[in-house]
Amino acid sequence: MEIGPNSKPLAVFEKWMDEAKKTASIKDPTAMALATLSATGQLHNRIVLCKQWSEDGFVFFTNYHSQKGLDLLDHPTASAVFFWDPLARQIRIDGIVAKTSRKVSEDYWNSRERESQLSQYISKQSEVVQSREVLEEAKRKADIEFANKPIPCPEHWGGYTLQAQRIEFWVGKAGRLHDRFVFDKFQNLWTFRRLYP
Repeated sequence: MEIGPNSKPLAVFEKWMDEAKKTASIKDPTAMALATLSATGQLHNRIVLCKQWSEDGFVFFTNYHSQKGLDLLDHPTASAVFFWDPLARQIRIDGIVAKTSRKVSEDYWNSRERESQLSQYISKQSEVVQSREVLEEAKRKADIEFANKPIPCPEHWGGYTLQAQRIEFWVGKAGRLHDRFVFDKFQNLWTFRRLYP
């Protein structure tokens, strides 16, 4: 796909994501590095899974009391990077982050496997846990508590939408003479520029 001034960033993203999904050596193409900023100015980065995307933004799910949740409470902005080495492609997305609706969070929660629900239900994400045994015992108790019934989506768990303000597409080229294309959003319109590598 040729990228130019008339390209739609979401269409380029979807095309690249589709190609990444079809590349057998890419284990999880939806994995993205997400960087957030704490109240004290400390940067934090981790890998999360991008579960949904649309013109509204890129959605991921987490415990709202986690480090990323606390960071986003103070600084509701983030930067995400997808990197697909076999395709020599990278996408960087910078923008504003907002919680999804409760319905979006619960719908996704209900689509998850029971084991994943149990793990998230008992997790005090980012807090200290005494041992692996404590963790497994908490999960065992929750499994018994919710035997033969649905595991409810915790109020402190849900989705965030990264509302893109800037999207950069990078294509690796021989001799490191890479291609870089950036789209910036201004008043709901995208501007386009080609950057030096």
